[in-house]
Amino acid sequence: MLVGVYFICFLPILSAEEGIKTKLQDIMTQSPVGIHPDESVAVAARMLTRYNIGALPVCDDEGRICGMVTDRDLVTRCMASERSAEHLRVRDVMTGRVISATPDMETGAAAHLMGREQIRRLPVVENGKLCGMVSLGDLASRVESSIDAGDALSDISANISSR
Repeated sequence: MLVGVYFICFLPILSAEEGIKTKLQDIMTQSPVGIHPDESVAVAARMLTRYNIGALPVCDDEGRICGMVTDRDLVTRCMASERSAEHLRVRDVMTGRVISATPDMETGAAAHLMGREQIRRLPVVENGKLCGMVSLGDLASRVESSIDAGDALSDISANISSR
């Protein structure tokens, strides 16, 4: 005896290439905290600690990204060289070459870019201005891009071990 109503639903099977294409705008941290290049390294260190982050985008007065400063930058370019964090400016320790993405970039493409460029954090820029930030952790937390994020981390780690 058949009781109830049953529905059969046929869902298409998608390959990884045809799967859901998540965009960075769907997973990025919006309105990320940033710092001005004229700010002191001490302020940058306090901001990294306060927000529990490992990198700060460096933005000019118009909101255009002009660099990145990481906790590692502070250690290697300030503390290890015994320079004063209060007197040293962010522009003196930041990395000026910024690899960025757009909000409509797919997460898989972003993961490959991060692996190729050996970066763990990717600023997202729209109309020349910072609008978001994506980390490898953000990518890894998404099922559809977790393998790409793992590959990117492997690429980054392989480069570290070959130094």
